[in-house]
Amino acid sequence: MGKLEGKIALVTGGNSGIGLATAKQFVAEGAYVYITGRRQVELDAAVEAIGKNVTAVQSDVSNLADLDRLFATIKQEQGHLDIIFANAGGGQIAPLGAITEEHFDKTFNVNVKGLLFTVQKALPLLPEGASIILNASITSIKGTPAFSVYSATKAAVRSFARNWILDLRERKIRVNAISPGVVPT
Repeated sequence: MGKLEGKIALVTGGNSGIGLATAKQFVAEGAYVYITGRRQVELDAAVEAIGKNVTAVQSDVSNLADLDRLFATIKQEQGHLDIIFANAGGGQIAPLGAITEEHFDKTFNVNVKGLLFTVQKALPLLPEGASIILNASITSIKGTPAFSVYSATKAAVRSFARNWILDLRERKIRVNAISPGVVPT
């Protein structure tokens, strides 16, 4: 019996990279996993790679209607969520002086707005003792040339974790942020 036997998990951005590896491990540990991503072809490939106990829901975390549809699906099919890995995100290199409003908005919409509303909209499905894992980045602590906007979004993620621990402690919901370095995907 695995550590996550009988648990229901959500991995946003579960169609590739850290998200896909996490979804595979959660299933190997006994969880039933929902994965999200924007591209259906990649989601279909991820479902095939995971093999069992997985449902893919095409969605963009920065689109609140997509999040509503995602959580309605999970509620209807499972009734609750035990684990959220808010992993969806990304960033592009843009040095100070070359940052555009479009670059800023796109990065903050996915990495900050999307993460915030993923967690907030999931709250009604989380029982006491649930776990929320936020994917931050080492760049939130250590500067990286031409990556200031991305780094700022990941600093916001770390700040969310610190505050949500306090907001959710009476419900005994754990909140952790991980801060990986560069991951070749």
